Amino acid sequence: MSTSALAVDRSAYLDTAPLKPGDRVRFVSPSGLGSAESLERAVGYYRDWGLDVVVGEHVLDPHPHASYLAGPDDGRRQDLVDAWMDPDADAVVCIRGGYGAMRLLDGLDWEQLRDAALRRDGRPKLLTGSSDITALHEAFRVNLDVPTLFCPMVGNDVFRDSEFVRDDVRSWLFESWRGREIVGPKTSVLVPGVAEGRFTGGNLSLLAGAMGARESLDRPGGILFLEDVDEQKYRIDGFLVQLGRAGRLADASGIVLGSWDNCGDLDAIRELVDELLPGLGVPVLWEQGFGHDPNALSIPLNVDGALVAQPDAIRLTVGASL
Repeated sequence: MSTSALAVDRSAYLDTAPLKPGDRVRFVSPSGLGSAESLERAVGYYRDWGLDVVVGEHVLDPHPHASYLAGPDDGRRQDLVDAWMDPDADAVVCIRGGYGAMRLLDGLDWEQLRDAALRRDGRPKLLTGSSDITALHEAFRVNLDVPTLFCPMVGNDVFRDSEFVRDDVRSWLFESWRGREIVGPKTSVLVPGVAEGRFTGGNLSLLAGAMGARESLDRPGGILFLEDVDEQKYRIDGFLVQLGRAGRLADASGIVLGSWDNCGDLDAIRELVDELLPGLGVPVLWEQGFGHDPNALSIPLNVDGALVAQPDAIRLTVGASL
């Protein structure tokens, strides 16, 4: 029977860990090109965790004229499809970001992917990755309604450089999610309040770049996560205005702002969001810690949770309600 006729349980990983030793994970690179050295290191981390790693055929393919892409679109797309369609796959791991994932979306057969969305144990397969992989998180949410994990990527230097990142990602893969608190050490309250709902979002520029596409028309409300890297203040301003005009900000019950790495003066970014977001009348957290921070936290997406943003009590709890 097609899984399109079956219920995909978004809460599947709240009470059971996504992975266990022996499970199969498929490595893909839908965006930028890595190196053979970083791939070898990435495979080693996950195999040391007891996982069966299968690497996509095209992850080290060069693009004939775009060095920022991990090979032509057809090859990157085929790796993604092959990984998701594998009946023995339990998770599809995007090993790096960069740019290029959005180029793959219009060539995907979503009915075919829905038919393969469940693992052999009946739970949904898990997609992981961050940054440019925001495009896939959004598209998988809308078209497949599976839970996904926005987390630092195993092929990036941050995974090599931060023991905290490695331990945190491992815990999200091998432990259940319900009740987990995901507040960073620098988190503060920009706008006080409480909120609950589905966790969505990711990289701000990717969300803004999808405006007008099919996935942007599905706005689930809930708690919206936003972060970015290597952007100037005026561009962050434009992205936020774009999301506001499209209704994505107004639909949110709460907003969680992550890291703004290499985006200029952090105080200036805070002044900007302090101008644009309080009028929405929803709680807002500042510097929650997910995104491109050197010790970035992981965030589960397309699952429900609760936000408490009070000066003396900051909580962001997975699988909880108020």
